[in-house]
Amino acid sequence: MNRKLSVQMLLCALLLLISVTSACARSKAPEPKSDPVSPRPDQQSLQLQAELQKTIEQIAAAAKGHVGVAAVVLETNTAVSLNPQDHFPMQSVYKLPISMAVMQQVDAGKLKLEQRVPVTKNDFIGRNARSPIRDQNPKGVELTLGELIRFAIAESDGTASDVLMRVAGGPAAIQTFLTQLGITDMVVLNSEKQMVQDFQLQFKNWATPEAAVALLRALHEKRGLTESSQALLVKFMIESTPGPRRLRDFCLPALLLRTRRELLEAEMASPPPPTISALSRYPTVVTW
Repeated sequence: MNRKLSVQMLLCALLLLISVTSACARSKAPEPKSDPVSPRPDQQSLQLQAELQKTIEQIAAAAKGHVGVAAVVLETNTAVSLNPQDHFPMQSVYKLPISMAVMQQVDAGKLKLEQRVPVTKNDFIGRNARSPIRDQNPKGVELTLGELIRFAIAESDGTASDVLMRVAGGPAAIQTFLTQLGITDMVVLNSEKQMVQDFQLQFKNWATPEAAVALLRALHEKRGLTESSQALLVKFMIESTPGPRRLRDFCLPALLLRTRRELLEAEMASPPPPTISALSRYPTVVTW
């Protein structure tokens, strides 16, 4: 693989969840954490990393907004970032910590994936936000907890996310879960229904790029979750179908979760649902 293609591929992965918004207040730097000893990168890797960093800065300048980026290759801890400790609104990204907190309660026996949860018309988020549950069930519906998690993660359903937050115990329960993971620069404060009604509330539900990557690392390492719960969340993330203008579909097709799934499918005639243990044979790039 030539250098230009390598830079392009990592750049597309890195920009998958990039946040561009108006300048926000700077957060307190998290306490430094000790990382496992990684192999020393060779000269070519260092040069590619420097080129990627320069490219990110050029794109950020052209965006004419406040850009935050963090990307880490978990196997080597190779990282690039831009404004990694600044606050950025999470928007739909906050569905992941909510779903992870719910799955932790499932693992603890407090909740069950098969338990049925009513979704009423009062739970529906506004029409200008995405909610297949609302659109398909205008009078309300009863769904299992597992179905709600799939709707939230794979379908980016705001109604499902709000119901999951309620079932988990509200924003305070989500924050407790994040604190247990050692993630402090991530705030889940409001429901999506509230944020649809008041645009400014999204800025109170923020994360730093570093914290977002730390959450993805925790998911990868199954911290706070059993292997089966982690595998289910990863499965739903893989099954997500973003629009054609999202970078996962728009960039080079050999990147991140979808590519890792395709690599496995090429190896197996009848592949089972992908799991982190199977996917771990391929490099893992986590991005914000």
